[in-house]
Amino acid sequence: MANILVVDDELGIRDLLSEILNDEGHSVDVAENAGQARAARAAHMYDLVLLDIWMPDTDGVSLLKEWASSGLLTMPVIMMSGHATIETAVEATRIGALSFLEKPITMQKLLKAVEQGLARNASSQAPAAAPAAAAVPSGDTSAVVVPAASRMPTDNMPHSHQGFDLDRPLREARDGFEKAYFEFHLAREGGSMTRVAEKTGLERTHLYRKLRQLGVDLGRNKRG
Repeated sequence: MANILVVDDELGIRDLLSEILNDEGHSVDVAENAGQARAARAAHMYDLVLLDIWMPDTDGVSLLKEWASSGLLTMPVIMMSGHATIETAVEATRIGALSFLEKPITMQKLLKAVEQGLARNASSQAPAAAPAAAAVPSGDTSAVVVPAASRMPTDNMPHSHQGFDLDRPLREARDGFEKAYFEFHLAREGGSMTRVAEKTGLERTHLYRKLRQLGVDLGRNKRG
């Protein structure tokens, strides 16, 4: 789980991004302007910041520059905008932004950018590597230890389980499972969103958004 700050003056975007990231297991704080973002950054250490460029009080690039000059740019920052020019994106990158997301932001692009940002943050905070093992003289294999995992046979490793293809990235496999899970409950409850929400423990609004994200056909299982 990562601590993420979302800075955007649009309530709908803040809510959507925070909901998606919360679903991914992250802890999310939100700020609607640069003033709130300053206060949040002063009070907390974040693993990643999603920062809108155009805001009413101070624009995102100016805030990024402020953090960089004061030594507070200790986390990856992903800039967001629906109107930014190439020059603006280049300037933000030069100051220290990790990447740039153009609005409207798709769920796939968001999660990919967040994954890359968190990976960058983890690598920058990783301890120094242990000293390399002493070289083994040519032809002498007595001191070479092969990790047990690398000796495991792969010919009989399963690539699927109960109809799910496991030889895929985790997020794709999880999306496939969730889609099948919700389609099962929709079919069993005759398409009743109220009963499916009760069965799955989700709020109706959250459930609708999740089903749309997964591409579930909401009309297929409704009783006539």
